[in-house]
Amino acid sequence: MIVVKIGGAAGIDYGPLCADLAGLVAAGERIVLCHGGSDGANTLGERLDHPPRFVTSPSGHTSRLTDRTTLEIFMMATALLNRQLVERLRGLGVNALGLSGMDGGLLQGARKASIRIVENGRQRIVRDDWTGTVEQVNTPLLTTLLDGGYLPIIAPLAVSAAGEPLNIDGDRGAAMVAAALAAETLLLLTNVPGLLRDFPDEASLIAQIPAAALEATMDIAQGRMKKKLLGAGEALSGGVRRVVISDGRREQPISAALAGAGTHIRGEARG
Repeated sequence: MIVVKIGGAAGIDYGPLCADLAGLVAAGERIVLCHGGSDGANTLGERLDHPPRFVTSPSGHTSRLTDRTTLEIFMMATALLNRQLVERLRGLGVNALGLSGMDGGLLQGARKASIRIVENGRQRIVRDDWTGTVEQVNTPLLTTLLDGGYLPIIAPLAVSAAGEPLNIDGDRGAAMVAAALAAETLLLLTNVPGLLRDFPDEASLIAQIPAAALEATMDIAQGRMKKKLLGAGEALSGGVRRVVISDGRREQPISAALAGAGTHIRGEARG
């Protein structure tokens, strides 16, 4: 069982990804595809005169500030990407089924009605926030789809107990999905080769990270890579055997990562 998360950043060609997925599915692999949508949401927000705004938490993590208008822009952008991925995969003979984490209560979480950010060196509270953290996965729904021969494609939205849509971090959402399905591998594809010791020098790739060293490695990570490492740790804690952070821009990005490309983080051996 493999859970693949493809980032929504600029520079990723989804054609090679989908062709690689089609080959793996034809070979009998059970796969769930999760995706982001940051670049599409940024572009759409600019067009709609509501450009994105990013903030930094006291712990150093960067995230999109999500008011209600930004949430609706994000929903539109991720829905488009979801449909485009379904279109490509269906054209390659894959029985792809697109949905968001809201559908069927697939990803359930709690809304953070306010968040604490650091701005100009000072901490402050921001309200009217529509983000959340996934707390529960509707595993029977995913299992039913997989058993029925579908490849689920999940957009990064969750639903609160009150039925509210929530913008979630795609990497951490994928980690929860991987843990819920007891996946062998969580693959986080992005627009760099993996974790770089000296960003942006791609020759400084760190190929292996012991799970015990993951927290210490957070100091090396830049920007969004911090969230990927956080998601990696959550997946390993949930029982996933290995997490790979690798380059989604290359030919056969999934196969290359499974064969050793990127940064590999392995959990403790399970009995």
